[in-house]
Amino acid sequence: MARNPVISIIDDDASVRAALGSLVRSLGYTARTFESVESFLDSRDMAETSCIVTDIQMPGMSGLDLQSQLRTAGFAIPTVLITAFPEEHLRVRAEAGGAIGFLAKPFDGKAMVRLLKSVVGS
Repeated sequence: MARNPVISIIDDDASVRAALGSLVRSLGYTARTFESVESFLDSRDMAETSCIVTDIQMPGMSGLDLQSQLRTAGFAIPTVLITAFPEEHLRVRAEAGGAIGFLAKPFDGKAMVRLLKSVVGS
């Protein structure tokens, strides 16, 4: 039996985590939610994660810090970065780090669906 893809959602805003979790589950994927980068890194979910959706600006480590740390450690987990402050320098840094998507909050759910399906299929 094939396992559902695991999408790890990292955002310090509980309402964003809940909304994204619902969207991910509606697609038939497994949603794992985390309130911080540190809680994601402390979990055992990284090895099972098919895609990460993370806020850029959070207390502690940022989504960009996570992206850089994963790349340095040799993990190639597709990452979508989301932010309420879509400044061009952040987009450039995200794309240079290999992000598969950069979405401004609030974003169109269809855009997120397209990104997730491009990584893990339908």
